[in-house]
Amino acid sequence: MIAGGRAAVVVVAVAAVLTGCSAAEQPVAPPLGDHVTVQQGELLGAADDGVLRYQGIPYAAPPIGKLRWQPPQPPQQWTGTRSATEPGARCAQLAAPPGTPHATAGSESEDCLTLNVTVPAGTTPTSRHPVLVWVHGGGFNAGAGADVDPRRIAQAGPLVVVTINYRLGIFGFFGLHGLAGSGTFGLMDQQAALLWVRRNIAAFGGDPGTVTLAGESAGADSVCAQLASPGSVGLFHRAILQSGGCSSANIVDVIHPGTGPGGDTWKPLPLVEAAGASTATALGCPDPDSRPVAALTCLRALPAAQLVTGAGGVYWSPATGTPTLPRRPSDLAVDRDLRAMPMLAGTNRDEGTLYTAAFFDRAGVTITDTALRALLASAAGSQTPAAARSYRPGDRSPGRAWSDVITDRAYACTGLATYRSMGPRAPLYAYEFADPTAPTPFIALPPDLATGATHGAEMPYLFDLVPGQPVLTPAQQALAAELVAGWARFATTGDPNGGGGPPWPHWTGAGTILTITGAGRGTVARPAAEFATAHRCGMWGVS
Repeated sequence: MIAGGRAAVVVVAVAAVLTGCSAAEQPVAPPLGDHVTVQQGELLGAADDGVLRYQGIPYAAPPIGKLRWQPPQPPQQWTGTRSATEPGARCAQLAAPPGTPHATAGSESEDCLTLNVTVPAGTTPTSRHPVLVWVHGGGFNAGAGADVDPRRIAQAGPLVVVTINYRLGIFGFFGLHGLAGSGTFGLMDQQAALLWVRRNIAAFGGDPGTVTLAGESAGADSVCAQLASPGSVGLFHRAILQSGGCSSANIVDVIHPGTGPGGDTWKPLPLVEAAGASTATALGCPDPDSRPVAALTCLRALPAAQLVTGAGGVYWSPATGTPTLPRRPSDLAVDRDLRAMPMLAGTNRDEGTLYTAAFFDRAGVTITDTALRALLASAAGSQTPAAARSYRPGDRSPGRAWSDVITDRAYACTGLATYRSMGPRAPLYAYEFADPTAPTPFIALPPDLATGATHGAEMPYLFDLVPGQPVLTPAQQALAAELVAGWARFATTGDPNGGGGPPWPHWTGAGTILTITGAGRGTVARPAAEFATAHRCGMWGVS
C-alpha cells in the first residue's frame, strides 16, 4: 500500500500525463465553502474567525417514542439545504448547580444525536486532514459536544475536529431484563457517530483513515470503552485519555467509602437491570418481572422531563457483560487484551479537590480531623495507620488531605497501572498536568482546595469552554500553545513531539511521565517510579 502523501503525488503525476499538464499546472481544488454535501443531503455552515463550522448535524435518527432505549437507527435524509449554523439540543439532563462557572443548561430533549464539525479555513475537499473526534465528560449524565470550541486545536493541526452528543443518564444507560442494548445505548451512539465520520468526513476535507478518539473524564472512560468494544473496531486509530479511561476504581466509592457497586463506572448487566426494574416501579409502571412488555411500554410513554427528574438515586453508567461491552475495560487493560493503538494519556495533579468541593463542601459537610480519620479507616483498611501518617494534614486542611486520597486512588495510581499495561504494546505518551496556577473551570473551590490543577483544569488550555472560558495569563497562554501543539501533533502523527516544544518521552521500560507545570522548562520528564511514590501508589496496590 502506498502511503497517503505519496499516493497523492502519484495521482497528480498520472493526471499530468493524461492531460498533458505538469504537476505544478494542475488546478488546485477550491477551499470549502459554507455548503457541504453529506450522505443525508446538503448542509449550510458558516465561516467564523479562521474556521468553518457545521453544527447540529444528525448522525442517527431521533431516539424518541418507540426508539427510546433502542440502538441508534440510521439518520434521516432531507431535501433542500439544511441549516448547520447552530448546535443541536443538549441530550436530556439536569442543569448544572447554581454558581457553576462553566454553567450548562438542563435539557428535556431526546432529539439530540447530533455532532459538530470544525474545519480550518482554507481546507479543500481533497485536504485529507487528520480527524479528532471529541467525547465530552460529565459523568455519563451531563454535558454536550458544543461545550467546547475546538478552534485552536483545529487550526494547530490542521485538523478536522468533530464534537458529539450521546444519550446520557437514564436515556443512555438504562437497562431491563430482556431489553436489547441495556446499559449501553450511549456507547452505541458514540459508535454511530464514529461510523458517520468514516462515511462523511471526507466531504469536509478530513481523512477517515486517520481518526483520533479523545475525551476527558467520562469522555476518557468512553474512549477506553470503545477500545474494549467489538463494535468500534476500525472506526478510530489513536486515542487520547484525559483524567479518566481504563480505571479500576469505583469513583463514587472512592469519594464516599462504603457506597458500594452502584457507584462504579463499569456495572455488571444484572446490576443495571435491577436498577432499571426498581426505577420502573418507583415511576409507577408495572412490575417488569411479571409484565415486562407493559413495563417498557409505560416507561416509553413517560415524558422525558419526568425521567430526568424522577430517576434520582441511580448513577447510570455503562453495563458490562453485554454485546457492546463484553468485559470490564479495566480488566482487559490488566490482562493486556485491550485493543492497542497509539495513546496519549494523563491525569491532573490535584484531581480530587473538585470532588471534595462538590460532594462535601457543597453539601454543607466539613471534613474535620475526626472525619478524615474515619474516611481513611474506611478506605485503607489494614493500611489505616500508614495512610494516617502519609496523608496527615500538616499545613493542609483535612479536606485537602482527603482530596489527595481521591486523586491517588481514583486517578494517579490507576492511571499508572494502565500506562504499564498499554506502554509495552503500542506507542504511549503519559503526562501529569500540574500547573499550580491553573484556573478551576467547573465549580468554584473553597480557599483550602483552590490551588493546584483540579479535575478538568487542563481543559481551558486545550479548548475554549462554552460558556465560561477563564481568562488565561500570558504564562498560561504560552503553556496552552504548547499543549495544543502537542495534542495536534499526536492526532496528526501519533507522536506529540516536534515543533520545538519540550521533548515528550515515549513510554519504554519502567516508563517516564511528562510533568507539565509551565511552558518551556516548566515541563519535565520524571521516572514513573517517582510519580508512584509521590502519589503513594504502593498503599493502593500499585507499586
